Amino acid sequence: MNSDLANQRVAVTGGAGFLGRSVVRELQARGCSEPFVPRSRDYDLRSRDAIRRFLDDARPDLLIHLAAVVGGIERNRRQPGELFYANLTMGSQLIEAARLAAVAKFVCIGTICAYPKHSPVPFSEDKLWDGYPEETNAPYGIAKKALLVQLQAYRQQYAMNGIYLLPVNLYGPGDNFDPQTSHVIPGLIRKFVEARDSGAPSVSCWGTGTATREFLYVDDCAEAIVSAAQRYDGAEPVNIGIGKEISIADLARKISELVGFAGAIEWDPSRPDGQPRRCLDIRQAMESFGFRAKTELDDGLKRTIEWFEKHRP
Repeated sequence: MNSDLANQRVAVTGGAGFLGRSVVRELQARGCSEPFVPRSRDYDLRSRDAIRRFLDDARPDLLIHLAAVVGGIERNRRQPGELFYANLTMGSQLIEAARLAAVAKFVCIGTICAYPKHSPVPFSEDKLWDGYPEETNAPYGIAKKALLVQLQAYRQQYAMNGIYLLPVNLYGPGDNFDPQTSHVIPGLIRKFVEARDSGAPSVSCWGTGTATREFLYVDDCAEAIVSAAQRYDGAEPVNIGIGKEISIADLARKISELVGFAGAIEWDPSRPDGQPRRCLDIRQAMESFGFRAKTELDDGLKRTIEWFEKHRP
């Protein structure tokens, strides 16, 4: 496929979302002046008819599928059926419609939640099928992982060029800070800022704090996705991350210090920790399309906190 984005029609599902906005900016920086971004009010990607209309209108050479229904542990616990159905339906129907429309390249964004609960750390791509995902994330993770199977099957039968990327947990300015649906970093930022402003003596956090996570700044992830779109055509999934893990307890202490909260941090072990550890083997992304993350966690957290302080209700 031609890697010159200036001469391609590009569509980005989810392009108005948190990661999508960064991907659109990265595409524009590399010469794609007007990526087509379907909005859910115009194209419900759970509907085959809406998907056909979207592809008829966009006529993409390159389709980057970011659209997803996502949330933190609480939403995964409360709405596992919705997360499974919406993500499987959107992705599967879109891949089939893209095949029928002869889209030259399909870039599918998977999830770190697809890895088995007790994957050896760092997670390497060849261990993706070595067990069942962590239970609270399993419906979402399996729905997304099924799309990898579909892309590989379509490559085998129809010679469809579809690639599959596995980003680690993302964060950054413009993230979702809703306490009911947010992931861990925006959730903690909001908790500590509100506790600081109200003078609360302590903040209660979910779990034991012993679980570890790896976090990737959203603009770095966007760079990886666009680089893969231009340079990677392989059948195998590729991890996208920074290759460093931090315990949730250390993350909470770091955020509390950065926002200026002086109270105590308490842990609620009746709430789930989620997957015990998450950290990626990132060698394949470097070897396949030259990606290495640039933003260290402290710098990214400072930018994210600054954005929240300016934009919070």
